[in-house]
This record gives sequence, C-alpha cells and structure tokens, in this order.
Amino acid sequence: MAAPFRSLVEDYPRYLKSFELFLERSSEHQCMQDFIHNTLPDILASIGGGRSIFNVMGGGSGAGEIDLGMLAQLHLKHPHVKVDNEVVEPSNDMLHKYKVRVSTTPDLDHINFEWNKMTASEFEKHWQQKNPGKKMDFIHMIQMLYYVTDPEATVSFFRSLLHKDGKLLIILVSGESGWGKLWTTFKKQLCNTEISQCVTTGDIKTFLDTEGIPYQNYELLSQMDITESGQAELSREKSLGERGKEEPKDHFGALLDLLRHPDCSKEVNGRIIFNNNLGVLVVEP
Repeated sequence: MAAPFRSLVEDYPRYLKSFELFLERSSEHQCMQDFIHNTLPDILASIGGGRSIFNVMGGGSGAGEIDLGMLAQLHLKHPHVKVDNEVVEPSNDMLHKYKVRVSTTPDLDHINFEWNKMTASEFEKHWQQKNPGKKMDFIHMIQMLYYVTDPEATVSFFRSLLHKDGKLLIILVSGESGWGKLWTTFKKQLCNTEISQCVTTGDIKTFLDTEGIPYQNYELLSQMDITESGQAELSREKSLGERGKEEPKDHFGALLDLLRHPDCSKEVNGRIIFNNNLGVLVVEP
C-alpha cells in the first residue's frame, strides 16, 4: 500500500507557495468577497443591540484581507460604533502582513486591534483566564476549522462567547464540493490525522443539526482550473511506459482520476474545472 502523501501543513514555505497558486487558479477569494459585499451586510445589521462598542473576533485571520473587508461592511451598517477586534493567528508571518495592511489602510481609527499570536485552543485557555465573562457581537472563522483537533468543540466554545444577538460566521469548503468527494475517498492519504484537515460544512451542519443549534446556510459557487493535473498524469504515464499501463494505479493515479471525474470536475472549453464551492454557516447563540 502506498504511503500517505506528505501534508503541506508540515512544510510552511511550500504551503504558502501552493496557496498562492491555488488563489491564482481559483475563484475562492472572489466568491467570498461577493458574499461579504452582498449578503453579509444584512447579517451584520441585526447584531449589536444598540451598544456603542462591538466586540469582534477573527479566528485564523491570516493576512487580514478578508477581515478588513468584513470590518468595512460592519462600519457601513453601524457607522457610529467603535470596535474592539481580537485577531487570533498563530503565524508570525501572517500577523506581520496583517499589521502592515492595517497601517496602510485609511479610516480604521474606530477599531482597536488586539493581536493574539496563538492557535484557537491556546486562545480558548487565554480567554477563559483573561475575559471569562466577556461576550462577542461577531465572531468569524474563515477556512480555520481545518487546523483544530476538535472542530465541534471549537464551534461550541466560540458560540458560547456570543451575545444573545451575536453571530458566529464559519466558512469552509462545501460538503457538496469536489473536496468533499476527494476527502471522503482519500482521507487516509491526504489528511493530517492530528488536525481536522478534511472537515467540510457538511460535517459541521451534521453537528449543529444533532445539537439542535440554529444556523443559516449559504453555498458560494467557486471553481478552480486543474487542467495541469491531467497533463501531469500524461507525463507520468509516458515516463512509466508500457509497464505503467499494466500495473494497477497507485494512489496518485487514482487521485488524479477522481479529480477529473464528474463528481469533482467538469470540462469547459477544453479545461478541467474543479468544483471548489464553499459553504457559509451563520450560527446563532
């Protein structure tokens, strides 16, 4: 049996390079930006209860591009409110980029940024010691639950911090996306077992439904051009020659077959387009 593929989580420089390529080839950030500008404002309009200061938290904020977009929409809906914004991000590099972005973005005087260089589990312990009774108006976890050991417990903790009119926003790949099919089939080979790397909104919805927790669900259409993956397999077959055609496919070959399968992708104008749809869950207190 072939060994599992090495996780990019274990190689940060390669992870960054791969992520940049992913963003270049996919419409992921664009579909999130569309949601932030077109749907999120109505969600944000219902929070705050007339308070003059909003408590906001971003879990796994990265370099801050998405965070600042949401904060801008929050300011448009509540222009006279000040914001205490807790940024939770374990990467020094990402935190530095976020701070640089804040320093070069105008009209942020109404926001107080608290920088927390820590994981979600570290932040949970920190918060319970520092602010056990403090409540949050808006918490967002964008593509973050892949990196925790227990996503259900993480959702439960952050939800417990909400004001009675607060909202917890979760964005992950959709359970109906190509990733959902891929991870179901190759979980042992693709996913780091120490974290919940292969979690989808389908998994979180199952948990919320079981617990009777109310939420709103949105599907964001996204796609990624993976044509080159097919070309990689053709090159591989040429290098293996006739012997490769006679032998059973290894995990790499089977994975590439699934990537091109209609369950995961479709062909558009000669290009292989992967279903990269995202799911958004807006969880109630």
